[in-house]
Amino acid sequence: MKILVTGAAGFIASHLCEKLVSMGHLVFGIDNFNDYYDVKLKEINASDLVNKGVTIFREDLNSDLKSVFENQYDYIFHLAAQPGISAETPLQEYVDNNIYATQNLLDSVVKYNPDLKLFVNIATSSVYGKEATVNETAIPKPASYYGVTKLAAEQLVLSLKIEGKIKACSVRLYSVYGPRERPEKLYTKLIENLYYDKPFPLFEGSIYHERSFTYVGDIVEGLAAIIGKEELVNGEIINLGTDEVNTTQEGITAVEEIMNKKLIIDHHPPRKGDQLKTAAIIDKARTLLNYNPKVSLKQGLQEQVNWYFEKFIN
Repeated sequence: MKILVTGAAGFIASHLCEKLVSMGHLVFGIDNFNDYYDVKLKEINASDLVNKGVTIFREDLNSDLKSVFENQYDYIFHLAAQPGISAETPLQEYVDNNIYATQNLLDSVVKYNPDLKLFVNIATSSVYGKEATVNETAIPKPASYYGVTKLAAEQLVLSLKIEGKIKACSVRLYSVYGPRERPEKLYTKLIENLYYDKPFPLFEGSIYHERSFTYVGDIVEGLAAIIGKEELVNGEIINLGTDEVNTTQEGITAVEEIMNKKLIIDHHPPRKGDQLKTAAIIDKARTLLNYNPKVSLKQGLQEQVNWYFEKFIN
């Protein structure tokens, strides 16, 4: 199959590209290499992908995508998005990169790639709001710019499916971690601060937050399982995570044990937009995709520590 992955130089998308290549597919990636975080990290990911045969387009999804669609794709996995916490990122950036970019991509699909088998939108548990502990039938209550705009993007995708212009599904991910995790995210930042004995910013109350921390390898297994199931998943919203729940404190303790060091805490006031609890209800993913997350938090964090030392220390 010919497959296009958006946001390909990013954390989850780069792993997905590698997985799809390993399955024998012809993989193309698109990324605008923006500077939301250090572009050097994206360049490292992109270099790894090119070495494995992935073709990378350095394009913004808000641009004219005609040249990207000179290839006719069988599947598109849309992972590109503006992440982050509302208090630290202007609303317009979320609107531009989550809503407008998704609509431009969809317009391009309809115009240039009408025989697409399936458009897979990658959404987030943040659409559920402060507590993401429900199944896919729950009414979304997003509490951040990120959650609001990702929900809007999801609805743009599914509306085209309802109109009969594309086949599509949307997959809501839960607290993904592992090698290549963004530098401002919990575990990469935690590993770095532990290694260099730097104070770690801990927001009031967050140590008790509960998360379905899901290893990136399990996530990409679930996404790859969608291929060939377009009739089964068309129009569906699917939660993808783990039903194993851990607190932030348990995650911190696990990394401390792996690195045999004690974290220095820098206490901060509560942060606007943080979820209080996520607990993935993944019955639909088990049924439709035969999805079965296997990696424990401690195992996954060991892999992430190994990656960090390989890329940035050794």
